[in-house]
Amino acid sequence: MSMNFNFFMNDVVNQARQEIVAAGYTELKTPAEVEDALAQKGTTLVMINSVCGCAGGIARPAAAHALHNDRRPDHLVSVFAGQDKEATETARSYFTGYPPSSPSFALLKDGKILTMIERHQIEGFDPATVVAKLQSEFDKYCEEV
Repeated sequence: MSMNFNFFMNDVVNQARQEIVAAGYTELKTPAEVEDALAQKGTTLVMINSVCGCAGGIARPAAAHALHNDRRPDHLVSVFAGQDKEATETARSYFTGYPPSSPSFALLKDGKILTMIERHQIEGFDPATVVAKLQSEFDKYCEEV
């Protein structure tokens, strides 16, 4: 029995993409889309998506549930590490002072990095803990909706 690895991975990737879009995030697949999105005025949360277990079991659920907060980012976007490589690289160029990390969350205002929640702050934690971390950052930097 043989399994087509690319077919299997496409299914996993598509599911991961669908989850973050269903949560209200806009996927950015090209460097130009990233540049346009991060040039917007206001606060932008960038979710760096991934196919790893901590992305599926912790980060994506946290990305969805953290939005149930009085203060939220103005814009929600996502890049997919390992899939949309150029878009991810462009996004990471805005995260000065932070090493590449996926999954992770970057909160920017007017295109400038405010803070990040990196993989080491996600992996090994439950989604509720990551939700609390995100909402704490929203409370510091975002306007009430």
